[in-house]
Amino acid sequence: MPFQRLVPKKMFLTKGVGTHKEYLNSFEVALRDAGIEKYNLVTVSSIFPPDCKIITRAEGLKYLEPGQIVPVVMSRQSTNEPNRLIAASVGLALPAKSKKREQTYGYLSEHHSFGETEEKAGDYCEDMAAQMLATIMGLEFDMEKAYDERKDLWRVSGHTIHTRNITQSAVGNKKGLWTTVVAASVLIV
Repeated sequence: MPFQRLVPKKMFLTKGVGTHKEYLNSFEVALRDAGIEKYNLVTVSSIFPPDCKIITRAEGLKYLEPGQIVPVVMSRQSTNEPNRLIAASVGLALPAKSKKREQTYGYLSEHHSFGETEEKAGDYCEDMAAQMLATIMGLEFDMEKAYDERKDLWRVSGHTIHTRNITQSAVGNKKGLWTTVVAASVLIV
């Protein structure tokens, strides 16, 4: 039987938050909020395949069935400390297509933190993905100079890198229940 290549052709981003008296159950509630609780999630490393299409969560869920093994790049964070700020983020960096060369693969990054706002955690995660992509493209990368806030893209050594993120933050439950946040890139094979 020939070996089948499992290269995802579609991907969607999702996030969720859950609260429960038990740690594991708070994670389950966060997965439910993200819409991915009924799948066997397998965490994979951080490569966004060439020619993979980004679709909406609603569209992506149509391709999945309960119990299916589903690859994800996922970030999660939990706390039972009242009022503690937590965040989970997945960042994406893609090289712009050019007429001279076909799109190469992109990068997904994960970041989870305490005390960071959703915006700060998301920006940091995007920066990490952009830096990883620039490195494999052989480009010098200066995070202080490369980003164009007006266009939401990176310009690195004459190359354009598009970035985005999905980030979930939450404040720990005031009664000390477990609070969990998840952010995920769901890869559809």
